Amino acid sequence: MDIRKLALIGALAVAGVSTFHASARAEDVKITVWSLDRDIQPAPNLIKDFNNLKNGITVEYRQIQFDDVVSEAMRAYSTGQAPDIIAVDNPEHALFSSRGAFLDLTDMIAQSDVVKPENYYPGPLKSVMWKDRYFGIPKATNTIALYYNKDMFRAKGLDPDKPPQTWDELVDTARKLTDPAKNVYGITFSAKANEEGTFQFLPWAQMAGGGYDKINAPGAVKALEIWKTIIDEKLASRDTLTRSQWDSTGTFNSGNAAMAISGPWELDRMVKEAKFDWGVALLPLPEPGAKRSSAMGDFNWAIFANTEHPKEAFKVLEYFVSQDTRMFKDFGQLPARSDLAIPSSGQPLKDAALKVFQEQLKYAQPRGPHPAWPKISKAIQDAIQAALTGQMSAQEALDQADQKIKAVLG
Repeated sequence: MDIRKLALIGALAVAGVSTFHASARAEDVKITVWSLDRDIQPAPNLIKDFNNLKNGITVEYRQIQFDDVVSEAMRAYSTGQAPDIIAVDNPEHALFSSRGAFLDLTDMIAQSDVVKPENYYPGPLKSVMWKDRYFGIPKATNTIALYYNKDMFRAKGLDPDKPPQTWDELVDTARKLTDPAKNVYGITFSAKANEEGTFQFLPWAQMAGGGYDKINAPGAVKALEIWKTIIDEKLASRDTLTRSQWDSTGTFNSGNAAMAISGPWELDRMVKEAKFDWGVALLPLPEPGAKRSSAMGDFNWAIFANTEHPKEAFKVLEYFVSQDTRMFKDFGQLPARSDLAIPSSGQPLKDAALKVFQEQLKYAQPRGPHPAWPKISKAIQDAIQAALTGQMSAQEALDQADQKIKAVLG
């Protein structure tokens, strides 16, 4: 090797040059990454920027489909064909971790100058943990809160700066805002028989002292009874049982619902579509002083346990984390970290809403974590549908769900 190159490498090492940039390899180490991200989303763009560093590690990217993540990833792992890194939906993380499919990153994180657990919101951090060890790093996060139409509040004599704070206030406000003559419902949300229904209902149960492992707690039963009241009194459309969060929020944007429970992924659409004054508030509580909770969504990064290049794969994840300041600015996704400020968008309504969502994230909880989450969620979904369609009372439906969940928990 050229003696000048040896001297340069030595100088770089002494200077402590970032591990992202300093390397000297005859041939690059190849790291493969699987994610759902499209070309306008983080993964392919961060990978492109990482590869431009030319630091001895080359990352290859493959986009996969949401419905295929678990089955394809597990199949690839069992046959030794897994990628080095994958992005998985946070409720699926425990499934892989519990089966030994994901690499334990606890020691690497402890030695990292980039990945600092104390910088993350509690919910996203909990979702990458299994038996008090870290098996991943949060990629991004989201939650839900209450959107409300301030113009409709004013028209009905309600204070636009005082959105409902409790469940009773929410129902009372929805009654006042419902206007069948104008095809306006008081509220819209998603009670669909899939993960979205669980995503929306579980925070209500948690705020009232319940949870997935005590889904028939008195407070959870009351929550489902309130949902049934909203449907039975037509304060929300019957389509609530079949519509996604995206579709239900479209009802709000079009002026056919006065309030909506949804997430920050709607903000850009709100700015474009909503032709009225609107705001966002924290989810109402069962009663004043009750503990807060909220749903938690989005994906985590993980390294497969059978990677041949664990150190290099972790360096890639460290680079991703080092770019978290770009997560919202460049890709419209909320970073899972509480230590990062969200830059102003220059749009007052959007900026005010983002502050509320960041506050709500302090209370967001992961679904689970549990390896059998899909079965647990299905029991909750079935209970919601049974109660809202009148097949069972809320108590009966949640008692049945509790029995199914206990069978899963063992």
